[in-house]
Amino acid sequence: MERYGSGGIVIHDYDPEWSVLFEQEQARILEALGPAVMTIEHVGSTSVAGLAAKPIVDLLVGVHSLTDARMHCIAPLQALGYVYLPQYEAWLPDELFFRKGPPGPWTHHAHVMEPSNPRWEDFTLFRDYLRQHAEVADAYADLKKALALVFEDDIAGFRNAKHPFIGAVLTQARSERAADSRCTP
Repeated sequence: MERYGSGGIVIHDYDPEWSVLFEQEQARILEALGPAVMTIEHVGSTSVAGLAAKPIVDLLVGVHSLTDARMHCIAPLQALGYVYLPQYEAWLPDELFFRKGPPGPWTHHAHVMEPSNPRWEDFTLFRDYLRQHAEVADAYADLKKALALVFEDDIAGFRNAKHPFIGAVLTQARSERAADSRCTP
Protein backbone atom coordinates (compact mmCIF):
# COMPACT_ATOMS: atom_id res chain seq x y z
CA MET A 1 0.00 0.00 0.00
CA GLU A 2 1.30 3.44 -0.92
CA ARG A 3 1.32 5.66 2.19
CA TYR A 4 0.62 9.38 2.26
CA GLY A 5 3.65 11.21 3.51
CA SER A 6 4.09 11.17 7.27
CA GLY A 7 0.50 10.81 8.40
CA GLY A 8 -3.14 10.62 7.45
CA ILE A 9 -4.67 12.40 4.50
CA VAL A 10 -6.02 15.79 5.54
CA ILE A 11 -8.20 17.96 3.32
CA HIS A 12 -7.71 21.66 4.03
CA ASP A 13 -10.05 24.55 3.29
CA TYR A 14 -9.03 26.54 0.23
CA ASP A 15 -6.00 28.75 0.74
CA PRO A 16 -5.39 31.64 -1.70
CA GLU A 17 -1.67 31.20 -0.98
CA TRP A 18 -1.77 28.08 -3.19
CA SER A 19 -1.90 30.22 -6.33
CA VAL A 20 1.05 32.26 -5.06
CA LEU A 21 3.01 29.07 -4.39
CA PHE A 22 2.21 27.93 -7.93
CA GLU A 23 3.48 31.18 -9.45
CA GLN A 24 6.70 31.00 -7.43
CA GLU A 25 7.33 27.38 -8.39
CA GLN A 26 6.40 28.02 -12.02
CA ALA A 27 9.10 30.71 -12.18
CA ARG A 28 11.69 28.40 -10.60
CA ILE A 29 10.94 25.58 -13.01
CA LEU A 30 10.93 27.86 -16.05
CA GLU A 31 14.32 29.21 -15.02
CA ALA A 32 15.72 25.72 -14.37
CA LEU A 33 14.41 24.07 -17.54
CA GLY A 34 14.50 26.98 -19.95
CA PRO A 35 13.50 26.31 -23.56
CA ALA A 36 12.60 22.67 -22.86
CA VAL A 37 9.32 23.98 -21.38
CA MET A 38 6.42 25.05 -23.57
CA THR A 39 4.04 25.96 -20.75
CA ILE A 40 3.27 25.26 -17.09
CA GLU A 41 -0.31 24.96 -15.83
CA HIS A 42 -1.62 24.95 -12.28
CA VAL A 43 -3.88 21.90 -12.02
CA GLY A 44 -5.37 19.77 -9.29
CA SER A 45 -7.60 20.92 -6.49
CA THR A 46 -5.33 23.75 -5.33
CA SER A 47 -5.91 25.41 -8.73
CA VAL A 48 -9.66 25.83 -8.15
CA ALA A 49 -10.57 28.85 -6.02
CA GLY A 50 -12.70 27.84 -3.06
CA LEU A 51 -12.02 24.09 -3.37
CA ALA A 52 -10.85 22.19 -0.31
CA ALA A 53 -7.74 20.14 -1.06
CA LYS A 54 -4.68 18.34 0.13
CA PRO A 55 -2.19 21.22 0.32
CA ILE A 56 -0.13 19.98 -2.63
CA VAL A 57 0.40 22.29 -5.61
CA ASP A 58 0.21 20.29 -8.85
CA LEU A 59 2.18 21.65 -11.79
CA LEU A 60 1.58 20.37 -15.29
CA VAL A 61 4.85 20.98 -17.12
CA GLY A 62 4.50 20.86 -20.89
CA VAL A 63 7.69 19.95 -22.73
CA HIS A 64 8.49 19.77 -26.43
CA SER A 65 9.85 16.23 -26.15
CA LEU A 66 9.54 13.73 -23.33
CA THR A 67 12.64 11.95 -24.64
CA ASP A 68 14.63 15.16 -24.29
CA ALA A 69 13.05 15.82 -20.89
CA ARG A 70 14.26 12.43 -19.65
CA MET A 71 17.80 13.43 -20.61
CA HIS A 72 17.81 17.11 -19.62
CA CYS A 73 15.09 17.89 -17.06
CA ILE A 74 15.45 15.35 -14.27
CA ALA A 75 18.66 16.72 -12.74
CA PRO A 76 17.53 20.40 -12.80
CA LEU A 77 14.25 19.46 -11.11
CA GLN A 78 16.15 17.42 -8.53
CA ALA A 79 18.31 20.50 -7.88
CA LEU A 80 15.06 22.35 -7.04
CA GLY A 81 14.24 19.70 -4.42
CA TYR A 82 12.04 17.41 -6.50
CA VAL A 83 12.24 13.64 -6.17
CA TYR A 84 11.84 11.80 -9.46
CA LEU A 85 9.68 8.68 -9.18
CA PRO A 86 10.46 6.53 -12.24
CA GLN A 87 8.36 3.66 -10.86
CA TYR A 88 5.25 5.73 -11.56
CA GLU A 89 5.85 5.41 -15.30
CA ALA A 90 4.35 1.91 -15.10
CA TRP A 91 0.91 3.47 -14.53
CA LEU A 92 1.62 6.96 -15.88
CA PRO A 93 3.14 6.21 -19.30
CA ASP A 94 4.53 9.15 -21.25
CA GLU A 95 4.88 11.22 -18.08
CA LEU A 96 7.69 11.98 -15.66
CA PHE A 97 6.38 12.38 -12.11
CA PHE A 98 8.13 14.32 -9.35
CA ARG A 99 7.32 15.16 -5.73
CA LYS A 100 8.75 17.97 -3.65
CA GLY A 101 8.74 18.53 0.06
CA PRO A 102 9.92 16.62 3.07
CA PRO A 103 9.41 12.88 2.79
CA GLY A 104 5.78 13.64 3.41
CA PRO A 105 3.76 15.59 3.51
CA TRP A 106 4.58 16.65 -0.02
CA THR A 107 4.17 20.27 -1.02
CA HIS A 108 4.35 20.04 -4.84
CA HIS A 109 3.85 17.52 -7.62
CA ALA A 110 5.28 18.09 -11.09
CA HIS A 111 3.79 16.15 -13.99
CA VAL A 112 6.16 16.51 -16.94
CA MET A 113 4.68 15.53 -20.31
CA GLU A 114 4.06 16.62 -23.84
CA PRO A 115 0.80 18.58 -24.14
CA SER A 116 -0.38 15.98 -26.69
CA ASN A 117 -0.59 13.40 -23.85
CA PRO A 118 -4.31 12.65 -23.20
CA ARG A 119 -3.73 13.24 -19.48
CA TRP A 120 -2.94 16.89 -20.28
CA GLU A 121 -6.48 17.40 -21.49
CA ASP A 122 -7.88 15.43 -18.54
CA PHE A 123 -6.04 17.65 -16.04
CA THR A 124 -7.02 20.93 -17.66
CA LEU A 125 -10.58 19.96 -18.60
CA PHE A 126 -11.33 18.73 -15.07
CA ARG A 127 -9.82 21.89 -13.54
CA ASP A 128 -11.73 24.18 -15.89
CA TYR A 129 -15.01 22.36 -15.32
CA LEU A 130 -14.68 22.66 -11.53
CA ARG A 131 -13.82 26.35 -11.91
CA GLN A 132 -17.04 26.89 -13.87
CA HIS A 133 -19.34 24.66 -11.78
CA ALA A 134 -19.12 25.50 -8.08
CA GLU A 135 -21.73 22.88 -7.15
CA VAL A 136 -19.59 20.14 -8.71
CA ALA A 137 -16.49 21.48 -6.97
CA ASP A 138 -18.40 21.41 -3.67
CA ALA A 139 -19.46 17.80 -4.28
CA TYR A 140 -15.84 16.91 -5.07
CA ALA A 141 -14.67 18.54 -1.82
CA ASP A 142 -17.27 16.58 0.16
CA LEU A 143 -16.17 13.35 -1.51
CA LYS A 144 -12.50 13.99 -0.75
CA LYS A 145 -13.24 14.78 2.90
CA ALA A 146 -15.22 11.55 3.26
CA LEU A 147 -12.57 9.49 1.50
CA ALA A 148 -9.80 10.96 3.67
CA LEU A 149 -11.62 9.59 6.72
CA VAL A 150 -12.02 6.16 5.15
CA PHE A 151 -8.54 5.76 3.68
CA GLU A 152 -6.53 7.53 6.42
CA ASP A 153 -2.97 7.31 5.00
CA ASP A 154 -3.67 4.98 2.04
CA ILE A 155 -3.10 7.50 -0.76
CA ALA A 156 -3.50 4.93 -3.54
CA GLY A 157 -6.89 3.87 -2.17
CA PHE A 158 -7.91 7.52 -1.80
CA ARG A 159 -6.80 8.34 -5.35
CA ASN A 160 -8.50 5.27 -6.86
CA ALA A 161 -11.75 5.94 -5.01
CA LYS A 162 -11.93 9.40 -6.65
CA HIS A 163 -11.68 7.97 -10.19
CA PRO A 164 -15.42 7.31 -10.74
CA PHE A 165 -16.28 10.91 -9.79
CA ILE A 166 -13.48 12.35 -11.93
CA GLY A 167 -14.47 10.12 -14.85
CA ALA A 168 -18.10 11.24 -14.62
CA VAL A 169 -17.07 14.91 -14.54
CA LEU A 170 -14.78 14.45 -17.55
CA THR A 171 -17.58 12.72 -19.47
CA GLN A 172 -19.95 15.59 -18.66
CA ALA A 173 -17.35 18.22 -19.54
CA ARG A 174 -16.63 16.57 -22.91
CA SER A 175 -20.34 16.27 -23.62
CA GLU A 176 -20.95 19.95 -22.86
CA ARG A 177 -17.93 20.97 -24.93
CA ALA A 178 -19.18 18.92 -27.89
CA ALA A 179 -22.66 20.45 -27.57
CA ASP A 180 -21.14 23.94 -27.43
CA SER A 181 -19.04 23.31 -30.53
CA ARG A 182 -22.12 22.13 -32.45
CA CYS A 183 -23.94 25.35 -31.52
CA THR A 184 -21.06 27.64 -32.50
CA PRO A 185 -20.70 28.25 -36.23
